[in-house]
Amino acid sequence: MRPEPLPTALPESAGFDPVRSRNIVNVLQGEVNRGRLPGAVAMVARHGQVLLHEAVGHQDPQAGTPMAVDSIFRIYSMTKPIVSVAVMQLMERGQLLLSDPVARHLPEFSDVKVAHFEGGTMQLRAPRRAPTVQDLLSHTSGLTYEILGSAPIQRMYADAKLGSRDRSNAEFSRALAQMPLMFEPGSIWAYSRATDLLGALVESVSGQTLGTFLQDNIFEPLGMVDTGFSVPPDQQHRIAEAFAQDPDGGTQMHLIDIRKVPRMEAGGMGLASTAQDYARFVQCLCNGGQLLGQRVLSPASVQLMSSDHLGGLGQQTTERSGDMLGRGTGFGLGFSVRLHPGLETLPGSVGLYSWGGIAGTTFWVDPVHGFFAILMAQAPNQRDYFRPMFRNLVYAAFTG
Repeated sequence: MRPEPLPTALPESAGFDPVRSRNIVNVLQGEVNRGRLPGAVAMVARHGQVLLHEAVGHQDPQAGTPMAVDSIFRIYSMTKPIVSVAVMQLMERGQLLLSDPVARHLPEFSDVKVAHFEGGTMQLRAPRRAPTVQDLLSHTSGLTYEILGSAPIQRMYADAKLGSRDRSNAEFSRALAQMPLMFEPGSIWAYSRATDLLGALVESVSGQTLGTFLQDNIFEPLGMVDTGFSVPPDQQHRIAEAFAQDPDGGTQMHLIDIRKVPRMEAGGMGLASTAQDYARFVQCLCNGGQLLGQRVLSPASVQLMSSDHLGGLGQQTTERSGDMLGRGTGFGLGFSVRLHPGLETLPGSVGLYSWGGIAGTTFWVDPVHGFFAILMAQAPNQRDYFRPMFRNLVYAAFTG
């Protein structure tokens, strides 16, 4: 049975200008009309009430299917906050410590090395300290992403096809453990396959598959009925698709096939979801870890997750990633955290936490003003434009 949707309210009753709120939808529709956005679902909520939840454009631009508010999207890295919550649940149950070495739960990492390059030759050394669970959550473990550059370790990841969904989480962990770390643990923030590895860790600690653990402990309690690592056949007519060709002339990104049940339930990028489902997850965080009487985390754990864990640590910058964390932005346990009212090019309060997915989705929570926003779109090559544009539009409508 589908749960009752989150309650709704008019924008003007919750500190949002109604005309400017309507402009959010109008601008997105204009991008659809110009052929740069296939379609999107936008949501804004404050104090537990949904003020805006609308769809524009096409769910499938090739077939001409209209976008619906319940269309299903590949959320890619917006999977990471959900899996990070799963790890925090295991911590709350006394099944792990954030300070635990990764090897305590994934023994294949007991002899992991760090790569050092001297005169163009790679030397392998023991790390100064072992990577921890906290390092995985905060992307300071020394791991990397093959999609972000072409350094030797990144090429090793690519050659090993670590992005394949045809191996199990345990097989992924063993394959990753055979490769050296790119950085000393705790020395730099480097976006990485760390949350994929957390998926394997959740399985090792809990004794369940990642999908089953998430279903039992997050999706079912929160009423997230359309979220999973694949979409069942009777719901596949709701899947949102990208343009067949990039409207700006670039190379179109190949999107994962969420119609097929994968062997690897990728903790860093594998989930499909709807705006409504993800809103239930985000509202749970806004409520200090509970929604409609169902508690999945304590307020203390939510506070820990949404606090900065970098302490001024620098970030890896590559030819493909740029500065993934803007100026004045840190990182918590699963998402970025704003540390300064200025410096960044986007509006937002200190403490704002957020993340997005490579196919075009994004969310953020403004805990100072008690609202959040979600944009669901399958426009991978245009994501760096639409994400900030959406943020600007939402804050332009907010009056306090």
